[in-house]
Amino acid sequence: MNTLKQGDAVPNFTAKDEQGNSISLSDYKGKKLVVFFYPKASTPGCTVEACNLRDNYEVLQEQGYELLGVSADSAKRQSNFKNKYEFPFPLLADEDKAVINAFGVWGPKKFMGREYDGIHRMTFLINEEGIVDRVIEKVKTKDHAAQILA
Repeated sequence: MNTLKQGDAVPNFTAKDEQGNSISLSDYKGKKLVVFFYPKASTPGCTVEACNLRDNYEVLQEQGYELLGVSADSAKRQSNFKNKYEFPFPLLADEDKAVINAFGVWGPKKFMGREYDGIHRMTFLINEEGIVDRVIEKVKTKDHAAQILA
């Protein structure tokens, strides 16, 4: 896995969100952006993580952050996830893994003794110039907003 690190420039990307809108990194130029990657919409850990960010969205916005969630789920699955939990931020349906690969979060994982390739739950804090300020590799799903604001 060739994961982006602190100080790296984020490659420009464009992907569709849950409603089919094109979203690009360049849309966020001049803004601080939190890009959080999660393995699968509507699964327990991912739901807890995204709901924690939703519940702290105002505080994150007060600190100047925009949020963008990314997984390889279909637009329909992302849309259902967003609508069910009323997320105020877009969820990218990165089915071709263009954004996932650009950030380098796809790779070998282990779960219950089984090895497979999948999305690593990671969050990237990107500054106004599109440079990675910080990478959160060990995401605490129940307390994720606090990790971002730390």
